[in-house]
Amino acid sequence: MSESSLLTWQEDGLTRTSRWQSESGAAAPKRVLVADDTLPADAAFRLASEGTAILWRGDFQNARQLLQALVRRIERKPERKSRKKNQATVLEPIAAFNQHRLAQSQRARTLAMILIPVSADYSIPLRRAPDIRLACNETYGASSGDFVVSLREILGLIGAHEWRKNGVQIEALQARIHPYYGVYSPVRGEYLQLIADALLPDRSLAFDIGTGTGVIAALLAQRGVRHIVATDIDPRALSCARDNLGRLEMLDQVEVLQTDLFPPGRAPLIVCNPPWIPARPSSPIERAIYDPDSGMLRGFLNGLSAHLTEAGEGWLILSDLAEHLGLRSRDTLLQMIADAGLKVIDRLDTRPVHPRAADVSDPLHQARAAELTSLWRLMPR
Repeated sequence: MSESSLLTWQEDGLTRTSRWQSESGAAAPKRVLVADDTLPADAAFRLASEGTAILWRGDFQNARQLLQALVRRIERKPERKSRKKNQATVLEPIAAFNQHRLAQSQRARTLAMILIPVSADYSIPLRRAPDIRLACNETYGASSGDFVVSLREILGLIGAHEWRKNGVQIEALQARIHPYYGVYSPVRGEYLQLIADALLPDRSLAFDIGTGTGVIAALLAQRGVRHIVATDIDPRALSCARDNLGRLEMLDQVEVLQTDLFPPGRAPLIVCNPPWIPARPSSPIERAIYDPDSGMLRGFLNGLSAHLTEAGEGWLILSDLAEHLGLRSRDTLLQMIADAGLKVIDRLDTRPVHPRAADVSDPLHQARAAELTSLWRLMPR
């Protein structure tokens, strides 16, 4: 749970305070206006864009509709001064990425400005509010009293609860994986198929570094690896992995261990699927996607030789999206591998099949359309 702070506002002629809750680690808004169903969407958008939060006292479903109205206003394309100028503006990939990230950050800040009160029992004291008690307990744990939170975070909790309850079908596993809030959901099945198809060097022992939901450990167990040590540093990921492996009745094969990267000892197979984008995450939830200065990637490569048995292999699962965005070159990656005392013995490639790869309206479409995901088979030189 993120560190608490106090939210302060004026209401009924009194100064009021409440604990502020933000899983993203965002600071409590400095300016807060109390509002209800009478607040027009245009006025709400203006306030939110200027950094004034709106503490909602009206109907919950109307608050959801207001949030959707803000989304529409953000996504409304500005009028172009000149069609010719528009046609001439072609951004380089790295500039398009930076612009996209800036727009995402601004969008998130604006949409986070609609606030919802939550009582100590995790109920919402608003008309037509949903029951969020189970979703809150799954994410926040035991209650510490009343708090105020962004409506967007509450909707995220509700969505995460449904993902956790229903799970995600993994074709390579022929089973469902149930992701927790803040743990990356394995919706990109192409990289999992690479792991399912690659030739195993040994079936006695494997390490799964940064296990997340536990899906890679489960695939290795399904393929007959007799013992797998799955590691992660995030307590929420560790709980998620144990839950999924328990559902699949694989906890007798898989040991889930809290540690940074490698467990003690050596293994003939070590697998890692680090975050693919070498950029700074804007929130803790984005750490599964963004890896500043390729920190986890470098840590895995630099420690691999010391943890492989003789003739053992390291499997690095990595998208080349960063290369197409101009954030890391192929030569840089190969040099990182060489500097770690490793050599490439094979590489298996696949193309993404997720919908965004074919979405021409995506600002990063050019890079996504060219993306390959690879399983790099590595050995010490």
